Amino acid sequence: MLISKPDCDVAIIGGGPAGAAIAAYLARAGLDCIVLERETFPRAHVGESLVPSSTRVLAELGILDQVEQNGFPRKYGAAWTSGPAAPTYQVSWEELLGATQGQIRFDERDQPGVTQPYTYHVDRGKFDHLLLNHAHRLGARVYEGAPVRWVDFSEPERVRVTVDLARRSTEVTARMVVDASGRRTLLGTQLGWRIKDPVFDQYALHAWFDGYDRQAWGKEAGTQDFIFIHFLPLTNTWVWQIPITDTTTSIGVVTQKRNFARSRESREGFFWACVGSRPDVLERVRAARQITPLKEEANYSYAMRQLFADRLVLIGDAARFVDPIFSTGVSIALTGARLAGLDILRAAEAGDFRRQRFREFGSMTARGMRNWYRFISLYYRLNVLFTAFRRDARYRLQLLTLLQGDVYEEYEPWVLSEMRRAVEEVEGDRAHVWHRLLGDLTASAFVDAARTVA
Repeated sequence: MLISKPDCDVAIIGGGPAGAAIAAYLARAGLDCIVLERETFPRAHVGESLVPSSTRVLAELGILDQVEQNGFPRKYGAAWTSGPAAPTYQVSWEELLGATQGQIRFDERDQPGVTQPYTYHVDRGKFDHLLLNHAHRLGARVYEGAPVRWVDFSEPERVRVTVDLARRSTEVTARMVVDASGRRTLLGTQLGWRIKDPVFDQYALHAWFDGYDRQAWGKEAGTQDFIFIHFLPLTNTWVWQIPITDTTTSIGVVTQKRNFARSRESREGFFWACVGSRPDVLERVRAARQITPLKEEANYSYAMRQLFADRLVLIGDAARFVDPIFSTGVSIALTGARLAGLDILRAAEAGDFRRQRFREFGSMTARGMRNWYRFISLYYRLNVLFTAFRRDARYRLQLLTLLQGDVYEEYEPWVLSEMRRAVEEVEGDRAHVWHRLLGDLTASAFVDAARTVA
């Protein structure tokens, strides 16, 4: 029986940063790609702050100049604050470390493949649209308002993708599929691969504010456009402060979902109650004008049992998502697209899209996600440890390596091993000065959730 030629080489589900980046990589190399995006761009999206490793991919794709020309705020570093009197989680930085604010600049460490000392904060509506248009200019066929309903892998020579186009159900065939569907995790859900994170169950409420006084926090030259993380005197709860334009700032509260579930307040009431636990933060947010409604993000911590299979890879949020405290979402999406693109091009050259062709992508992606996850977990377990390591010359640059997004080359960077060792020492010694500061996670609580089967 003759089998008709597939409609394309690669069908990509989702046109966000992961989908647009891999479409750009593949189309530029000559593969026939179709991007199926359920929404119509531009569209609003959370995850507005990048880390420097994103710059490497943007430069490779030839779009860095366009990103620069769009005038997105430059992000030269990051800062963390605690109130002058209120404890952060269970610790007062002022009491233990003599400071209520800590900062780190990206230019303290040279980063391979990155030639500028800053990354960006972005309006995701504009940024994602820019990337998707770039993929289209490079040759990818892009369909917006095209939600994918189902993917059929039953035939050995092609994959059938059921999609709504122009309000009619139709079918697209491809040699393989990339799932870049974001937190919808279309194929992770269809194939039963999605695993709820047993440790993190974070919940976020966020909005944009006009006229927020960023200068009040960033008093040194160039620091007002840092990302600021303001810790609240509530367990595992913090506020992000992300510049969007010269006058617009994204403000978001992140907490554990159970904290919101226990509250009898509305979303608005809960947001303002959390911000109000830090009077210095509340004063500045109240003085600004809220210009977008509050949005919520929930149920967003999960893993996948697999990252790839025959004729399939999962990238970006479709593969994994954890707490956003280090702004890793877009970086993971772009790096995943880069790694998957390399394997897919080799598979296409060999005419073989079986799962073994994607092992290098799977191994490096799983390693990077595992390192991010361990870093975040240790951070929450003993927050003051991160602050101490950041202030210690022995560890500062290695810690910066993680914050820059370079987490894929080592199974576990040595600074993470040192942090783990320190946490275990504190856990095992009730007389340790930091023992009372431990969070409610344990150093081994995240092992199973962090293990992604490749």
